[in-house]
Amino acid sequence: MTTQPQGEASRLLSVRGLNVYYGESHILRNVDLSIAPGQMACLIGLNGVGKTTLLKSIIGLVPQRSGCIELAGSDCGGLAPHRRARAGIGYVPQGREIIPQLSVRENLLLGLEALPGGMGRHRHIDPLVFELFPVLEKFLARRGGDLSGGQQQQLAIARALLGKPRLLLLDEPTEGIQPSVVLDIQRAVSRIIRETGISVLLVEHHASFVRQSDCYYAMQKGGIVASGATADLSSEMIQRFLSV
Repeated sequence: MTTQPQGEASRLLSVRGLNVYYGESHILRNVDLSIAPGQMACLIGLNGVGKTTLLKSIIGLVPQRSGCIELAGSDCGGLAPHRRARAGIGYVPQGREIIPQLSVRENLLLGLEALPGGMGRHRHIDPLVFELFPVLEKFLARRGGDLSGGQQQQLAIARALLGKPRLLLLDEPTEGIQPSVVLDIQRAVSRIIRETGISVLLVEHHASFVRQSDCYYAMQKGGIVASGATADLSSEMIQRFLSV
C-alpha cells in the first residue's frame, strides 16, 4: 500500500504520474512522490529499479514522456537542467563527477553558477561548507582528482550547497566510501537540513542513513510500491529493498 507522507499544501517537491522512457523501454511508471520543506525523504530499492533515473528526471537530465514535476508549486518539467538549478534544485550525482583537473577551490566556485548571475557576480565561498567538511579548506589548492573518494564526495556535496538550493538530490553519497567518512557525511547532511531548512531526496543503501530520513519511498520495476514514515519502516522492508 502506498501512502503520501504529507498534505498537498506543504509540498516543496511534487512529482505526479511521471513516466520516463529510454527509447521504447518504459523505465519510470506513473511515479508519485512529494517532499515537504526541511524534510529528508529516502528513495530505496534494489539496483536497476529506476532510482537514479528519477533523480535525473527531477533535475532535467532525462526527459519525461508524461506527468508533472513541480517545485514549490511551479511546473519545472519543461526547464533545462541549469534553469532547474537556478530555480533551487541541487544535484550530487552517483560517482560525484567533480572535475579532476581543477583545484578544490575551482570545483567549489562552479557551484556558484546556480546563483543568479553565476560566477560573474558571486565569488564568495560560504564558510558553512568548511564547517561541514573541514578537509576541503585544508586542500583548496589541491586538484580534485588527487582527493580520496570520500573527500571527492564531500567536495561534490559542498559544490551543490554553494548554489543555495531549496532541494538537494543525493544519489548514493556513501557508495564506496570508508565507514568513518560515511559517518561524517551522514552528520553533515543532518546538519544541513537542521540549519538551512533544505529538503533532501536521498538514494541510499546504508540502513543507518536511511533511518535518519523522515519518510521513505520504495521502488520496484520503475514504480513506487510503498511509502510512509521511516519510523514505521520494518526490518522486512529493509531486507526487501536494501539487500544487494
